[in-house]
Amino acid sequence: MKEKKQETGIKLSPGQTFPLTIKRLGINGEGVGYFKRQVVFVPGALPGEEVLVEATKIQTKFAEGKVKKIRKSSPFRVKPPCPIYEECGGCQLQHLSYDQQLKEKRDIVVQSLERHTKLKLSSLDIRQTIGMEDPWNYRNKSQFQVGQQKGKVIAGLYGLDSHRLVPIQNCMVQHPLTNKVSDGIKQILEDFQVPIYDERKRKGIVRTIVTRAGFTTGEVQVVLITTQKEVPRKKLIMAEIQKRFPEVKSLVQNINGNKTSLIFGEKTIHLSGEEVIQETLGDLSFELSARAFFQLNPVQTVQLYDEVKKAANLSGEEKIADAYCGVGTIGMWLAKDASEVRGMDTIEEAIIDAQENAARHGIENATYVTGTAEHWLPKWVNEGWRPDVVVVDPPRTGCDRKLLDAIKQVKPKKFVYVSCNPSTLAKDIDYLSNDYKVEYIQPVDMFPHTAHVENVALLVKK
Repeated sequence: MKEKKQETGIKLSPGQTFPLTIKRLGINGEGVGYFKRQVVFVPGALPGEEVLVEATKIQTKFAEGKVKKIRKSSPFRVKPPCPIYEECGGCQLQHLSYDQQLKEKRDIVVQSLERHTKLKLSSLDIRQTIGMEDPWNYRNKSQFQVGQQKGKVIAGLYGLDSHRLVPIQNCMVQHPLTNKVSDGIKQILEDFQVPIYDERKRKGIVRTIVTRAGFTTGEVQVVLITTQKEVPRKKLIMAEIQKRFPEVKSLVQNINGNKTSLIFGEKTIHLSGEEVIQETLGDLSFELSARAFFQLNPVQTVQLYDEVKKAANLSGEEKIADAYCGVGTIGMWLAKDASEVRGMDTIEEAIIDAQENAARHGIENATYVTGTAEHWLPKWVNEGWRPDVVVVDPPRTGCDRKLLDAIKQVKPKKFVYVSCNPSTLAKDIDYLSNDYKVEYIQPVDMFPHTAHVENVALLVKK
């Protein structure tokens, strides 16, 4: 027993340098290699590279390191176009060519299935990742923290593993309008000498500038996150924002005076313009309030929802249950090809939005209720309504175990799983593997240049 422990024990110490061959990308976009059987995570290293690494952190089951020198470079390594790429940490894969990013993302899905399921992968249909034609300027929302540097107001993101604010003027993955408006508001705050929040001293007023742009409408919503309701020269600031940026159709203030990493506080005040901005996906239009969840990449959201529609393969006769339905987007995408859609979510405001969205589009075969799927699905079956297709789009933590038990009990013919986390997708598939066969998995790249990969998995009743 002792010998075995010695064999797998940590052989590295912090500061030690050692050669490493990178075998694959990890789930966070870092390079993964093995030094004397010890797994080592190295941010910035790519599969196939031979690197000299310095150990930075030693844990029981793994070590972390940083690249000191690249001895053999990947043929897919490229120069990151963003000048603050390494400081910011918002993207993880700009140093990898885009076509290769798509291949590596598929591989991350494969790895998750290998690690968390007993499935025979050679017989699984895991498709090539659907990418973007233009993988830049795709994010419709930015949340930039505000600070001061040498007397100037700056706005940006906290650097990787630090409390140092990295100023961002032109984020390459943000919609140009969000960049332009955020940068302009930063200047207005400076011109009007508004007290900027200092995290260390816990003094000041303005914490965060949140901007959201409608891709199809060109409308912009601005939310100023402040520590208190009173802001000096507030009316003048609002007037100046609307004078400089006529595209800003909605101005909102949110108050968050807590010591927290959460962006939004509980109280939201409508300041000027409309309360919502308009956005469309396909032939559906949406009203977006300041707190409403909406997919961050509208272009790829259409691709993602079309993949859900393909997986459901509806004839017009099917009953659909949409779990974790949010504001009803997926259910409404499917409604015209189904006989009935019933959606549920635990967030009451989302259900109210879903009901309003369905009414506005004249969708009469969709019903939305507050509560959990594990409560509603068995109840509906007892009342004689059994779904043919269940669609889920859960958070990163995956499906609640009780929901999966409800799926086993209700036995829909098809289970369409939209996932933003390959690890939890794999675990949930494994839990259902006695009852459901994986027909295929389709990865979709919603966030180019980051390590994230979404998937649409079609599971069919055995």
